[in-house]
Amino acid sequence: MKITGGHVEERIVVGNAYNKYATQNPLIRLIMAGYEAALTELVEKVQPKTIHEVGCGEGYWTLNLQRKGFRARGTDFSHRAIHVARLNALANCSENSFQVQSIYDVRADWDSADLILCCEVLEHLAYPQQALEALRRIVTGHLIVSVPREPMWRALNILRGKYIMRLGNTPGHLQHWSKRNFIALLGKSFEVLEVRQPLPWTMLLCR
Repeated sequence: MKITGGHVEERIVVGNAYNKYATQNPLIRLIMAGYEAALTELVEKVQPKTIHEVGCGEGYWTLNLQRKGFRARGTDFSHRAIHVARLNALANCSENSFQVQSIYDVRADWDSADLILCCEVLEHLAYPQQALEALRRIVTGHLIVSVPREPMWRALNILRGKYIMRLGNTPGHLQHWSKRNFIALLGKSFEVLEVRQPLPWTMLLCR
């Protein structure tokens, strides 16, 4: 644990065998810095008054945005993840803005926000098109969504000796999109405004 800028920098994680947010590996830290820079730039570009992160996991990005001064909240289907997100909020002296909810069940009257975030979620879903239809119900301004860029993601896993018997596929990843295919998928439901490629993800700003 360390204190930076008045905040306790401590994060509890669940579910993932590898915590890429807290790693000391310089290469992974560089990769994550590139992702954060791309995400932060897009968020600041649209200047939302409210942010809802759908599929927030343990709350890393929601809490990060709160520390930057944004009014952000997060939801996730996992009771365990939300429990840990609330602990992370407490540890970081941040607002507890986390609720258990499936992406498929979001409601316009409760879950709408100026900006919807959906980061590293769709690749885990059996029904991504239904999830996008659900997101359409709550996007009143902009949507930022990101997924691993294939086949680069699996190739990089193999290069680092991970998931060889699975041909580099991370456990839990049910969907696999190239940049072109992901843009085409989002283009069916939203207007794609910008495309960012922080290695090894595809990140889209839509409305």
